[in-house]
Amino acid sequence: MVGITLAALLMTLAMPSFITGMQNRQIRTVADAVQNGLMVARTEALRRNRNVKFQLQNGTGWTVGCETVDASTDPVTGEVACPATIQTRDPGSTTKAQVATSQLVAATGSAASTTVFTDTLTFTPLGRTTTSTLPTGNLAVFDVTNPSTDACAAAGGEMRCLRVVVTSMGQVRMCDPAVTASTDPRKC
Repeated sequence: MVGITLAALLMTLAMPSFITGMQNRQIRTVADAVQNGLMVARTEALRRNRNVKFQLQNGTGWTVGCETVDASTDPVTGEVACPATIQTRDPGSTTKAQVATSQLVAATGSAASTTVFTDTLTFTPLGRTTTSTLPTGNLAVFDVTNPSTDACAAAGGEMRCLRVVVTSMGQVRMCDPAVTASTDPRKC
């Protein structure tokens, strides 16, 4: 009985850490998926020498496809020149993580006065974003959180919420809004 009581007590003490760890893994998985989708879109734009768009769907899923569809096939490889859907990721039904988008002015970090970016970014054959989906000098921001539970570490909670940032030049990076040290590469 003493052993069972001690085991139950230890499990009760460890449960909050286990839940926070699980939430952090879900957030990291979704942030990685968004970052990977954006990189696929940029790479395909470079590879195909055409505009390729990334579109966030249903909170955590996404689709990458050509802006202008070209159904002709390459005679050597048999590959379609530029299909409507190149790659897609279905939203995870088991995750509670969510993605919120926003547009910031790169120089100040403040919200853009006129918002163009919502959930779609188009990359040019040079690997940059089009000005019609993200104006020059602005940032497209994908904030990944889990609003159904604890608050993010940046707001005093325990969850490590993440942010994926895309510059108008096409650079894609992930950062942690809770990191404040200017020398830390994880800082947003």
